[in-house]
Amino acid sequence: MRLRTLLPGQTCQIWTAEPSGGEPVRQFETALCRLESPNWLSSGDALVLNGEGLLWRLSLAPTRQLEKIEVTGVPQLNNDHVLDPDGEHIYLSAYDRQIYRAPVSGGAAELVTTDSSVGVQHFLHGVHPRGDRLAFIGLRPAPGDGRTLADVFTMSVDGGDYRKLTSGPGHSDGCEYSPDGEWVYFNTELFDGHAQIARIRPDGSGLERLTFDDHVNWFPHISPDGRWATYLAFSPGTEGHPSNVWVDVKVVALDDWSSATTAARLFGGQGTLNTPSWAPDSSAFAYVSYPTDPAE
Repeated sequence: MRLRTLLPGQTCQIWTAEPSGGEPVRQFETALCRLESPNWLSSGDALVLNGEGLLWRLSLAPTRQLEKIEVTGVPQLNNDHVLDPDGEHIYLSAYDRQIYRAPVSGGAAELVTTDSSVGVQHFLHGVHPRGDRLAFIGLRPAPGDGRTLADVFTMSVDGGDYRKLTSGPGHSDGCEYSPDGEWVYFNTELFDGHAQIARIRPDGSGLERLTFDDHVNWFPHISPDGRWATYLAFSPGTEGHPSNVWVDVKVVALDDWSSATTAARLFGGQGTLNTPSWAPDSSAFAYVSYPTDPAE
């Protein structure tokens, strides 16, 4: 797998913003590493990001400092990682298409996905608030025609009890539990062939479409207090979720999906908002941009 790196002259900027509006705050900038997919630690004073196959910690207060988190026993990491509700561990997806669990401060990782009978590649996106189940996208080849199917699954953190919640034909991605555990939010092409935000019950019932526009909408993330959601809006006609394109970071009141506003328009896409990035107190969320002009 070819790891994403910064383009010549490109920088990586880490931002935070408040859901109710106001100017976003640029917390960090570097031209040395392409950082992606921020998670906010339960302590509220640092972010966890991935970059170039590794895991990183960015301190926010009292000083901003980037440090590598040394995790052993895993291959190169992709940018799907979610914190365990215990505040001490993190679940990781790697380029072997498996899911691991490791101490968030660093150390030895353990393999979670021990059941190969379902025949899927695993891309983690959510952890149940009880900490006992994971939500992930399972990729598998479609019988006979060479296509790849991408559906929402859940599984036990012990590595079993797989449950399939969606059944194509359109791809689904970005599946994440609501703070009360009653819903799984995700983006899907099930409705009209381009990605829209939806939710479904953990038993596979109650599928509900939430966005109804021409944009290609990805990665819904729900604030811990259940009041807000963020998601990423690509231009109409975009295929997949590419990097290095213009996108909108959207904020919406969870009880009114027609109220979405643009918190930021930026050069980014893949890596900007892939994983849950809300502060523990729901006061702010984090995202990443990759300008080719530092003034952008």
